[in-house]
Amino acid sequence: MKLHYFQHVAFEDLASLEEWAQARQHTLTVTRFYRNEPPPDVQSIDALIVLGGPMNIYEEENFPWLLDEKRCIREFIKTAKPVLGICLGAQLIADALGAKVYRNRHKEIGWLPIDLTEAALKLPLFQGVPERFTPFHWHGDTFDLPTDATPLATSAACKNQAFLYGEQVLALQFHLECNNAALAKMIAHESADMTVGEYVQSADEILAQENFYPETDKILVTICDRFFVESTD
Repeated sequence: MKLHYFQHVAFEDLASLEEWAQARQHTLTVTRFYRNEPPPDVQSIDALIVLGGPMNIYEEENFPWLLDEKRCIREFIKTAKPVLGICLGAQLIADALGAKVYRNRHKEIGWLPIDLTEAALKLPLFQGVPERFTPFHWHGDTFDLPTDATPLATSAACKNQAFLYGEQVLALQFHLECNNAALAKMIAHESADMTVGEYVQSADEILAQENFYPETDKILVTICDRFFVESTD
């Protein structure tokens, strides 16, 4: 499978997603918007991954390439090929589907639990995934659910943590792909965002919680294996 991904800053890359893709022998290509690289023809790739980033989806004045990216995401969704969005990527997908994206009441930064919805637990995509697990979060914005989307997860700080639109569009507000190296880079570049808050952990707390990696890695592999195979059948 030809997997293409959109990257918004150098320090937020595929992380564990790259290991998964290489293990499955998928071909990886990238558009680095921070380098002003142009997106590909949507017909030339089989699936799209939209990564996270520190900017907000409505900051087109500071990041003009957001307009081109949004257009490309809308076009790709119309092809009915798989689209996975992570954090900022999930917010961009929600926007592309006509939902509102806005500042959440709380920032979520750190390892914080989420609960799958009853709808998610009935889906083959999440069979065997724990009803509650603890992924990594780093976001201040959130989104309303797009029309006809299936809500998948929620947390104490953020009502809408994930959704599925049709069978080909999956949006995750949280980060299953983060490993220790990825988190170290995010902390180094975004430490100013780590203001005091009920759902904001310190850098030391974040880096010390390595016990969550095995479970999130397993969930990432399970979901990606199912989503990027079954949705293309």
